[in-house]
Amino acid sequence: MYLHLGKGTVINKDEIIAIFDLDQTSQSHITRKYLAAAEKAGEVINAAEDIPKSFVVCADKKGRRLYLSQMAPATLLKRAENEII
Repeated sequence: MYLHLGKGTVINKDEIIAIFDLDQTSQSHITRKYLAAAEKAGEVINAAEDIPKSFVVCADKKGRRLYLSQMAPATLLKRAENEII
């Protein structure tokens, strides 16, 4: 099944590793380093039309990707559980 992250971006739910709240996790210097490294490696995809509220870490055979979404993590989780695209 698929999950819509916003801005026309849809991902395969099987590729999701984790969904994080950007406000809560970016307080940690470790998370900020992780996000900066992903940005530098070209792994960040902006699926937010406004200020992002969450980020979704995905991986498949091609590698790792990090999606920024303007939707709250709880909304994404609810969508994933209900199999709404």
